[in-house]
Amino acid sequence: MGQLRLASLIAAAVSAAFLAAPATAQNITLPKTLTFTAYDTGSSGFNIAVAVGKMYKDKHGTDVRVLPAGNDVARLAPLKGGRAQASYMGVGVYFGQEGMFEFGVKEWGPQALRLILAANDCNAIGLGVARDTGVKQIKDLKGKRIGMVVGSPALNQNALAIIAFGGLTKADVKLVEFSSFGAMWKGLVNNEADAAIASTITAQVKEVETSPRGLLFPPTPAADKAGWARIQKISPYYAPHTATCGVGISKEKPVELPNYPYPIFSTYASQPADLVYAMAKSMIVNYDAYKDATPGAAGLELKRQLLKWALPHHDGAVRAFKEAGVWKAEHEANQAALVKRQGVLEAAWTGLVKANPPEDKDAFYKAWQTVRAAALRKAGMEVIFE
Repeated sequence: MGQLRLASLIAAAVSAAFLAAPATAQNITLPKTLTFTAYDTGSSGFNIAVAVGKMYKDKHGTDVRVLPAGNDVARLAPLKGGRAQASYMGVGVYFGQEGMFEFGVKEWGPQALRLILAANDCNAIGLGVARDTGVKQIKDLKGKRIGMVVGSPALNQNALAIIAFGGLTKADVKLVEFSSFGAMWKGLVNNEADAAIASTITAQVKEVETSPRGLLFPPTPAADKAGWARIQKISPYYAPHTATCGVGISKEKPVELPNYPYPIFSTYASQPADLVYAMAKSMIVNYDAYKDATPGAAGLELKRQLLKWALPHHDGAVRAFKEAGVWKAEHEANQAALVKRQGVLEAAWTGLVKANPPEDKDAFYKAWQTVRAAALRKAGMEVIFE
């Protein structure tokens, strides 16, 4: 049975688990079990997934299984195969939409992904650096060892974007590959790397902070316009942010760092609207039940949602936002533009695959980049990655 056929059957089965009447704040119907994916055990994304899962259990009797996965491909594969309903992703979900990096292979391509809710809290997604390196500013990282994760373009692209703030490229540093996010941060503890990307509140950064090496997050001040232009050329989803929580950071000692929503609770457009609506609605109305359960969970608050971001929202989530009175015409316009972009990317990919593309992986990716860029330009859309 093909993956699309399997996914369709599972989607139909999930839909059948719902009552015919619309869900309300008092009557939100979820299936008996749900499966989500997230970053490694101990990461803030995993912990938030568990906290929301506990709320689903307490409020709806739903058992939630959270599968830790070491890279973006591994996090999305269970969704693509119909074995999970949603994922607490990093910005790799954006790369999946764009069909870039590890998603620019024949097995993947641009994905019809949708946002449900995303956390925007006091933390940031920065480059943590071992204190014993003597690094104080991003430019001091020249010649240092930067952690990379195989199959995780989000982490890798972010690290390269941040060193660009200091005028550095990958030629100016030593890239050290690890098998997963957790392994990369163990590498800092074991002095196998000097810096790695992470949320300022994730458990792994705290472990390095308390190790003999220590840890800090060098700032990326918003006033440095040239530095920020270099960041956003590589990672346009990043924005200046004043972090007030995390390793070496507090309200009394804030640090200006790059940031984007994390974790990004996302799914495929093909997931049943009733299911996604119920998940989103429950997270909105039962916010008090999980907001203090783990650092970062408070960022899922309704008023902190970026309703105009780089990924379209799922129709079920939009329904929940409309009921909450926060979905405006500007959000609808952005939604339509992003869905149209996904359609352009899908059509470009389909055309490439049908045109007998190169078998070699690198040659195929180069061909896809060319076709992708041409299709986006023809549609009057930004290419972003060139």
